[in-house]
Amino acid sequence: MHKDFQPDTPPEAEIGFADYLKVDIRVGRIVRAEAFPEARNPSYRLWIDFGPTIGERKSAAQITVNYTPDDLVGRRIMAVVNFPPRQIGPMRSEVLVLGFADETGAIRLAQPDGDVPLGARLA
Repeated sequence: MHKDFQPDTPPEAEIGFADYLKVDIRVGRIVRAEAFPEARNPSYRLWIDFGPTIGERKSAAQITVNYTPDDLVGRRIMAVVNFPPRQIGPMRSEVLVLGFADETGAIRLAQPDGDVPLGARLA
């Protein structure tokens, strides 16, 4: 299990509300998912639609334990859309898909409750 995903850890240091507002978390829908064998850790390549303003963005996600590519297509998820892109092997990951570690350390996706519009920002 990755050290950052251990359950029941104390909270991080306090930040100001202005810092929170800088993190742009949006709702997107996974439109395509496939294996990413070139990644160092088991991962999928994801193509996520964030609606007309942001458009489609790519992400590499280490979520292979709890999901198959077929499970992912059509699923609404939450992602940070304003971090700088990261090069993951031959792929440029443009957004950070959000999730929580389960009791085994495998990631479960964070998703909105209900049918919110694509591109909606976390309030």
